[in-house]
Amino acid sequence: MNGIIDVLKNLWEQTAFSQLYWGNYVMIALACFFLVLAIKYKYEPLLLVPIAFGMLLVNLFPGIMTEAADGEAGGLLSYFFKLDEIGILPSLIFLGVGAMTDFGPLIANPKSFLLGAAAQFGIYSAYFLAILMGFNGKAAAAISIIGGADGPTSIFLAGKLGQARYMGSIAVAAYSYMALVPIIQPPIMKLLTTEKERKIKMEQLRPVSRLERILFPVVVSIVVVILLPSTAPLIGMLMLGNLFRECLVVKQLQDTASNALMYIVVILLGTSVGATSSAEYFLTKETLSIVALGLVAFSVGTATGVIFGKIMCKLTGGKVNPLIGSAGVSAVPMAARVSQKVGSEADPTNFLLMHAMGPNVAGVIGTAVAAGVFMAIFGVK
Repeated sequence: MNGIIDVLKNLWEQTAFSQLYWGNYVMIALACFFLVLAIKYKYEPLLLVPIAFGMLLVNLFPGIMTEAADGEAGGLLSYFFKLDEIGILPSLIFLGVGAMTDFGPLIANPKSFLLGAAAQFGIYSAYFLAILMGFNGKAAAAISIIGGADGPTSIFLAGKLGQARYMGSIAVAAYSYMALVPIIQPPIMKLLTTEKERKIKMEQLRPVSRLERILFPVVVSIVVVILLPSTAPLIGMLMLGNLFRECLVVKQLQDTASNALMYIVVILLGTSVGATSSAEYFLTKETLSIVALGLVAFSVGTATGVIFGKIMCKLTGGKVNPLIGSAGVSAVPMAARVSQKVGSEADPTNFLLMHAMGPNVAGVIGTAVAAGVFMAIFGVK
Protein backbone atom coordinates (compact mmCIF):
# COMPACT_ATOMS: atom_id res chain seq x y z
CA MET A 1 0.00 0.00 0.00
CA ASN A 2 2.83 2.39 0.88
CA GLY A 3 4.41 1.64 -2.50
CA ILE A 4 1.23 2.63 -4.32
CA ILE A 5 1.00 5.85 -2.31
CA ASP A 6 4.63 6.66 -3.11
CA VAL A 7 4.02 6.08 -6.82
CA LEU A 8 0.92 8.28 -6.79
CA LYS A 9 2.82 10.94 -4.84
CA ASN A 10 5.65 10.89 -7.36
CA LEU A 11 3.19 11.13 -10.23
CA TRP A 12 1.49 14.11 -8.57
CA GLU A 13 4.82 15.85 -8.03
CA GLN A 14 5.64 15.42 -11.71
CA THR A 15 2.47 17.17 -12.83
CA ALA A 16 2.23 20.93 -13.33
CA PHE A 17 -0.49 21.16 -10.67
CA SER A 18 2.03 20.64 -7.88
CA GLN A 19 4.33 23.41 -9.13
CA LEU A 20 2.00 26.18 -10.24
CA TYR A 21 0.49 28.97 -8.16
CA TRP A 22 -2.38 31.39 -8.79
CA GLY A 23 -0.23 33.73 -10.85
CA ASN A 24 0.48 31.03 -13.39
CA TYR A 25 -3.23 30.47 -13.89
CA VAL A 26 -3.74 34.21 -14.42
CA MET A 27 -1.06 34.18 -17.13
CA ILE A 28 -2.52 31.03 -18.70
CA ALA A 29 -5.88 32.81 -18.93
CA LEU A 30 -4.17 35.85 -20.46
CA ALA A 31 -2.42 33.63 -23.01
CA CYS A 32 -5.77 32.07 -23.97
CA PHE A 33 -7.26 35.56 -24.31
CA PHE A 34 -4.50 36.53 -26.73
CA LEU A 35 -5.09 33.32 -28.70
CA VAL A 36 -8.77 34.20 -29.01
CA LEU A 37 -7.86 37.68 -30.28
CA ALA A 38 -5.46 36.19 -32.80
CA ILE A 39 -7.53 33.26 -34.05
CA LYS A 40 -11.14 34.38 -33.76
CA TYR A 41 -10.74 38.12 -34.34
CA LYS A 42 -7.56 37.89 -36.49
CA TYR A 43 -5.64 40.59 -34.59
CA GLU A 44 -2.18 40.12 -36.11
CA PRO A 45 -2.13 36.32 -35.71
CA LEU A 46 1.43 36.01 -37.05
CA LEU A 47 2.58 37.85 -33.92
CA LEU A 48 0.02 36.94 -31.30
CA VAL A 49 -0.19 33.18 -31.89
CA PRO A 50 3.52 32.42 -31.18
CA ILE A 51 3.69 35.02 -28.38
CA ALA A 52 0.56 33.71 -26.68
CA PHE A 53 1.66 30.09 -27.01
CA GLY A 54 5.10 30.88 -25.58
CA MET A 55 3.32 32.58 -22.67
CA LEU A 56 1.16 29.49 -22.22
CA LEU A 57 4.09 27.08 -22.27
CA VAL A 58 6.25 28.92 -19.74
CA ASN A 59 3.40 29.12 -17.25
CA LEU A 60 2.65 25.43 -17.63
CA PHE A 61 6.31 24.43 -17.48
CA PRO A 62 8.65 27.20 -16.22
CA GLY A 63 11.66 24.99 -16.92
CA ILE A 64 11.30 25.63 -20.64
CA MET A 65 13.07 28.99 -20.06
CA THR A 66 15.66 27.79 -17.54
CA GLU A 67 19.16 28.84 -18.55
CA ALA A 68 21.91 26.26 -18.88
CA ALA A 69 24.14 25.97 -15.79
CA ASP A 70 26.79 23.64 -14.35
CA GLY A 71 26.95 21.48 -17.43
CA GLU A 72 23.19 20.95 -17.54
CA ALA A 73 21.16 21.75 -20.62
CA GLY A 74 18.82 24.71 -20.46
CA GLY A 75 15.20 24.89 -21.50
CA LEU A 76 14.43 24.92 -25.23
CA LEU A 77 13.13 28.49 -25.42
CA SER A 78 16.04 29.88 -23.39
CA TYR A 79 18.29 29.19 -26.38
CA PHE A 80 15.88 31.01 -28.69
CA PHE A 81 15.88 33.98 -26.32
CA LYS A 82 19.68 34.21 -26.41
CA LEU A 83 19.32 35.12 -30.07
CA ASP A 84 17.03 37.96 -28.99
CA GLU A 85 19.42 39.22 -26.35
CA ILE A 86 22.42 39.51 -28.66
CA GLY A 87 20.37 41.23 -31.37
CA ILE A 88 20.41 38.52 -34.05
CA LEU A 89 16.67 37.90 -34.39
CA PRO A 90 15.64 41.59 -34.24
CA SER A 91 18.13 42.41 -37.01
CA LEU A 92 16.86 39.54 -39.16
CA ILE A 93 13.30 40.77 -38.65
CA PHE A 94 14.39 44.13 -40.06
CA LEU A 95 15.92 42.34 -43.05
CA GLY A 96 12.58 40.68 -43.74
CA VAL A 97 10.60 43.88 -43.22
CA GLY A 98 12.83 45.69 -45.71
CA ALA A 99 12.39 42.92 -48.28
CA MET A 100 8.60 42.98 -47.86
CA THR A 101 8.02 46.73 -47.79
CA ASP A 102 7.52 49.16 -50.63
CA PHE A 103 9.38 52.37 -49.77
CA GLY A 104 7.89 54.06 -52.84
CA PRO A 105 5.23 56.08 -50.95
CA LEU A 106 7.92 57.58 -48.72
CA ILE A 107 10.16 58.40 -51.68
CA ALA A 108 7.21 59.92 -53.57
CA ASN A 109 6.24 62.07 -50.60
CA PRO A 110 9.33 62.91 -48.48
CA LYS A 111 7.14 65.07 -46.21
CA SER A 112 6.04 61.76 -44.71
CA PHE A 113 9.32 61.80 -42.79
CA LEU A 114 7.89 64.67 -40.73
CA LEU A 115 4.85 62.61 -39.74
CA GLY A 116 7.08 59.67 -38.84
CA ALA A 117 9.26 61.98 -36.75
CA ALA A 118 6.24 63.50 -34.99
CA ALA A 119 5.01 60.08 -33.94
CA GLN A 120 8.33 59.44 -32.17
CA PHE A 121 7.37 62.07 -29.57
CA GLY A 122 5.70 59.23 -27.68
CA ILE A 123 9.10 57.58 -27.21
CA TYR A 124 10.75 60.65 -25.70
CA SER A 125 7.78 61.52 -23.50
CA ALA A 126 7.79 57.97 -22.12
CA TYR A 127 11.52 58.25 -21.43
CA PHE A 128 11.09 61.24 -19.13
CA LEU A 129 7.97 59.75 -17.56
CA ALA A 130 9.87 56.54 -16.77
CA ILE A 131 12.64 58.60 -15.16
CA LEU A 132 10.03 60.32 -12.98
CA MET A 133 8.66 56.89 -11.99
CA GLY A 134 12.05 55.83 -10.65
CA PHE A 135 13.63 53.85 -13.50
CA ASN A 136 17.28 54.54 -14.23
CA GLY A 137 18.29 56.17 -17.51
CA LYS A 138 19.08 53.02 -19.47
CA ALA A 139 15.95 51.23 -18.29
CA ALA A 140 13.84 54.29 -19.14
CA ALA A 141 15.35 54.40 -22.63
CA ALA A 142 14.65 50.72 -23.24
CA ILE A 143 11.08 51.07 -21.98
CA SER A 144 10.36 54.19 -24.02
CA ILE A 145 10.93 52.45 -27.38
CA ILE A 146 7.66 50.59 -26.76
CA GLY A 147 6.04 53.87 -27.84
CA GLY A 148 7.11 53.17 -31.40
CA ALA A 149 5.18 49.88 -31.37
CA ASP A 150 8.37 48.23 -32.61
CA GLY A 151 9.09 44.88 -30.98
CA PRO A 152 12.44 44.13 -32.68
CA THR A 153 13.89 47.55 -31.87
CA SER A 154 12.65 47.31 -28.26
CA ILE A 155 14.41 43.97 -27.83
CA PHE A 156 17.55 45.18 -29.61
CA LEU A 157 17.90 48.31 -27.47
CA ALA A 158 17.15 46.52 -24.19
CA GLY A 159 19.93 44.04 -25.00
CA LYS A 160 22.42 46.75 -25.99
CA LEU A 161 21.71 48.76 -22.84
CA GLY A 162 22.08 45.69 -20.61
CA GLN A 163 18.47 45.67 -19.47
CA ALA A 164 17.95 41.89 -19.58
CA ARG A 165 15.96 42.21 -16.36
CA TYR A 166 13.23 44.14 -18.17
CA MET A 167 13.63 42.69 -21.65
CA GLY A 168 10.79 40.19 -21.34
CA SER A 169 8.29 42.74 -20.09
CA ILE A 170 9.38 45.29 -22.69
CA ALA A 171 9.19 42.78 -25.52
CA VAL A 172 5.76 41.45 -24.56
CA ALA A 173 4.39 44.98 -24.15
CA ALA A 174 5.82 46.14 -27.49
CA TYR A 175 4.56 43.13 -29.44
CA SER A 176 1.19 43.22 -27.70
CA TYR A 177 0.68 46.85 -28.67
CA MET A 178 1.81 46.08 -32.22
CA ALA A 179 -0.87 43.41 -32.41
CA LEU A 180 -3.50 45.59 -30.73
CA VAL A 181 -3.00 48.59 -33.04
CA PRO A 182 -6.51 48.06 -34.56
CA ILE A 183 -8.02 48.40 -31.07
CA ILE A 184 -5.91 51.18 -29.54
CA GLN A 185 -5.50 53.65 -32.40
CA PRO A 186 -9.01 54.23 -33.86
CA PRO A 187 -10.54 55.89 -30.75
CA ILE A 188 -7.59 58.31 -30.53
CA MET A 189 -7.77 59.07 -34.25
CA LYS A 190 -11.51 59.75 -34.16
CA LEU A 191 -11.22 61.87 -31.03
CA LEU A 192 -8.64 64.18 -32.58
CA THR A 193 -10.17 64.57 -36.05
CA THR A 194 -13.46 65.80 -37.45
CA GLU A 195 -15.56 63.81 -39.89
CA LYS A 196 -14.75 66.38 -42.56
CA GLU A 197 -11.01 65.82 -42.02
CA ARG A 198 -11.42 62.05 -42.12
CA LYS A 199 -13.15 62.35 -45.51
CA ILE A 200 -10.28 64.26 -47.14
CA LYS A 201 -9.10 62.56 -50.32
CA MET A 202 -5.42 62.91 -51.12
CA GLU A 203 -3.92 63.30 -54.57
CA GLN A 204 -2.42 60.24 -56.18
CA LEU A 205 1.29 59.82 -55.46
CA ARG A 206 3.73 60.39 -58.28
CA PRO A 207 5.45 57.39 -59.90
CA VAL A 208 8.84 56.53 -58.42
CA SER A 209 11.63 55.54 -60.79
CA ARG A 210 13.69 52.37 -60.38
CA LEU A 211 16.85 54.47 -59.90
CA GLU A 212 15.22 56.31 -56.97
CA ARG A 213 14.18 53.01 -55.43
CA ILE A 214 17.70 51.60 -55.69
CA LEU A 215 19.44 54.74 -54.43
CA PHE A 216 17.12 55.24 -51.44
CA PRO A 217 18.35 52.31 -49.26
CA VAL A 218 21.97 53.06 -50.15
CA VAL A 219 21.74 56.78 -49.37
CA VAL A 220 19.73 56.27 -46.15
CA SER A 221 22.26 53.69 -44.94
CA ILE A 222 25.18 56.02 -45.61
CA VAL A 223 23.58 59.08 -43.99
CA VAL A 224 22.10 57.39 -40.92
CA VAL A 225 25.02 55.08 -40.14
CA ILE A 226 27.57 57.90 -40.51
CA LEU A 227 25.59 59.97 -38.00
CA LEU A 228 24.66 57.08 -35.70
CA PRO A 229 26.97 54.07 -36.30
CA SER A 230 25.18 52.03 -33.60
CA THR A 231 22.09 51.85 -35.83
CA ALA A 232 23.97 49.82 -38.45
CA PRO A 233 22.52 46.41 -37.44
CA LEU A 234 18.91 47.62 -37.71
CA ILE A 235 19.06 50.28 -40.44
CA GLY A 236 21.62 48.25 -42.37
CA MET A 237 19.48 45.10 -42.41
CA LEU A 238 16.31 47.07 -43.18
CA MET A 239 17.91 48.77 -46.16
CA LEU A 240 19.68 45.61 -47.35
CA GLY A 241 16.33 43.81 -47.44
CA ASN A 242 14.81 46.69 -49.39
CA LEU A 243 17.72 46.70 -51.81
CA PHE A 244 17.07 42.99 -52.42
CA ARG A 245 13.51 43.97 -53.32
CA GLU A 246 14.26 46.93 -55.56
CA CYS A 247 17.41 45.96 -57.48
CA LEU A 248 15.49 43.15 -59.27
CA VAL A 249 18.59 40.97 -59.72
CA VAL A 250 18.43 38.90 -56.51
CA LYS A 251 14.84 37.66 -56.57
CA GLN A 252 15.79 34.49 -54.69
CA LEU A 253 17.31 36.50 -51.83
CA GLN A 254 14.27 38.73 -51.60
CA ASP A 255 11.92 35.73 -51.56
CA THR A 256 13.97 34.03 -48.84
CA ALA A 257 14.27 37.14 -46.67
CA SER A 258 10.59 38.07 -46.95
CA ASN A 259 9.11 34.58 -46.68
CA ALA A 260 10.96 31.52 -45.36
CA LEU A 261 13.57 33.34 -43.25
CA MET A 262 11.09 35.94 -41.99
CA TYR A 263 8.59 33.36 -40.80
CA ILE A 264 11.26 31.19 -39.16
CA VAL A 265 12.53 34.21 -37.24
CA VAL A 266 8.97 35.22 -36.24
CA ILE A 267 8.41 31.74 -34.78
CA LEU A 268 11.66 31.80 -32.79
CA LEU A 269 11.31 35.39 -31.63
CA GLY A 270 7.57 35.24 -30.92
CA THR A 271 7.63 32.09 -28.81
CA SER A 272 10.75 33.14 -26.90
CA VAL A 273 9.31 36.60 -26.20
CA GLY A 274 6.06 35.08 -24.98
CA ALA A 275 8.02 32.66 -22.81
CA THR A 276 9.52 35.56 -20.84
CA SER A 277 6.04 36.15 -19.39
CA SER A 278 6.17 33.72 -16.51
CA ALA A 279 3.95 34.80 -13.63
CA GLU A 280 6.96 35.13 -11.33
CA TYR A 281 8.46 37.92 -13.43
CA PHE A 282 5.43 39.34 -15.19
CA LEU A 283 3.01 39.91 -12.32
CA THR A 284 5.12 42.52 -10.57
CA LYS A 285 4.72 46.22 -9.94
CA GLU A 286 7.62 47.06 -12.25
CA THR A 287 6.21 45.02 -15.13
CA LEU A 288 2.79 46.58 -14.76
CA SER A 289 4.48 50.01 -14.77
CA ILE A 290 6.30 49.10 -17.99
CA VAL A 291 3.08 47.95 -19.65
CA ALA A 292 1.33 51.16 -18.56
CA LEU A 293 4.23 53.33 -19.76
CA GLY A 294 4.20 51.54 -23.09
CA LEU A 295 0.50 52.21 -23.54
CA VAL A 296 0.97 55.90 -22.68
CA ALA A 297 3.92 56.16 -25.08
CA PHE A 298 2.07 54.45 -27.91
CA SER A 299 -1.04 56.56 -27.37
CA VAL A 300 0.99 59.79 -27.25
CA GLY A 301 2.86 58.78 -30.42
CA THR A 302 -0.42 58.13 -32.21
CA ALA A 303 -1.88 61.42 -30.98
CA THR A 304 1.14 63.55 -31.93
CA GLY A 305 1.22 61.95 -35.37
CA VAL A 306 -2.44 62.85 -35.93
CA ILE A 307 -1.97 66.37 -34.53
CA PHE A 308 0.99 67.00 -36.83
CA GLY A 309 -1.16 65.63 -39.66
CA LYS A 310 -3.77 68.26 -38.80
CA ILE A 311 -1.08 70.95 -38.93
CA MET A 312 0.04 69.72 -42.36
CA CYS A 313 -3.61 69.65 -43.43
CA LYS A 314 -3.95 73.35 -42.54
CA LEU A 315 -0.65 74.34 -44.16
CA THR A 316 -1.50 72.55 -47.42
CA GLY A 317 -5.01 73.93 -47.64
CA GLY A 318 -6.70 70.63 -46.81
CA LYS A 319 -4.65 68.36 -49.06
CA VAL A 320 -3.40 66.08 -46.27
CA ASN A 321 -5.73 63.73 -44.41
CA PRO A 322 -4.64 63.88 -40.73
CA LEU A 323 -5.41 60.17 -40.29
CA ILE A 324 -2.19 59.20 -42.04
CA GLY A 325 -0.24 60.79 -39.18
CA SER A 326 -1.23 57.93 -36.88
CA ALA A 327 0.73 55.58 -39.16
CA GLY A 328 3.94 57.31 -38.07
CA VAL A 329 4.44 54.65 -35.40
CA SER A 330 6.62 51.75 -36.44
CA ALA A 331 3.98 49.00 -36.63
CA VAL A 332 4.23 48.32 -40.35
CA PRO A 333 1.92 47.75 -42.18
CA MET A 334 -0.72 47.46 -39.41
CA ALA A 335 -0.82 51.17 -38.59
CA ALA A 336 -1.22 52.09 -42.28
CA ARG A 337 -4.09 49.64 -42.57
CA VAL A 338 -5.79 51.24 -39.58
CA SER A 339 -5.50 54.67 -41.24
CA GLN A 340 -7.15 53.19 -44.31
CA LYS A 341 -9.89 51.53 -42.25
CA VAL A 342 -10.82 54.64 -40.27
CA GLY A 343 -10.76 56.76 -43.43
CA SER A 344 -12.97 54.32 -45.34
CA GLU A 345 -15.47 54.31 -42.47
CA ALA A 346 -15.95 58.05 -43.05
CA ASP A 347 -16.00 57.66 -46.84
CA PRO A 348 -15.97 54.18 -48.43
CA THR A 349 -14.42 55.63 -51.61
CA ASN A 350 -11.44 57.08 -49.74
CA PHE A 351 -8.16 55.25 -50.29
CA LEU A 352 -5.43 56.25 -47.83
CA LEU A 353 -3.34 53.07 -47.59
CA MET A 354 -0.48 54.09 -49.87
CA HIS A 355 -0.39 57.61 -48.43
CA ALA A 356 -0.22 56.13 -44.91
CA MET A 357 2.61 53.78 -45.87
CA GLY A 358 4.94 56.77 -46.22
CA PRO A 359 4.71 57.80 -42.54
CA ASN A 360 4.63 54.12 -41.55
CA VAL A 361 7.98 53.39 -43.22
CA ALA A 362 9.34 56.67 -41.86
CA GLY A 363 8.28 55.48 -38.39
CA VAL A 364 10.33 52.29 -38.75
CA ILE A 365 13.40 54.35 -39.62
CA GLY A 366 12.58 56.91 -36.92
CA THR A 367 12.30 54.33 -34.17
CA ALA A 368 15.64 52.77 -35.14
CA VAL A 369 17.19 56.25 -35.12
CA ALA A 370 15.69 56.92 -31.67
CA ALA A 371 17.32 53.71 -30.45
CA GLY A 372 20.61 54.88 -31.94
CA VAL A 373 20.29 58.23 -30.17
CA PHE A 374 19.83 56.50 -26.81
CA MET A 375 22.83 54.24 -27.46
CA ALA A 376 24.91 57.30 -28.35
CA ILE A 377 23.77 59.12 -25.19
CA PHE A 378 24.87 56.19 -23.00
CA GLY A 379 28.06 55.50 -24.97
CA VAL A 380 26.95 52.08 -26.20
CA LYS A 381 28.20 50.76 -29.56
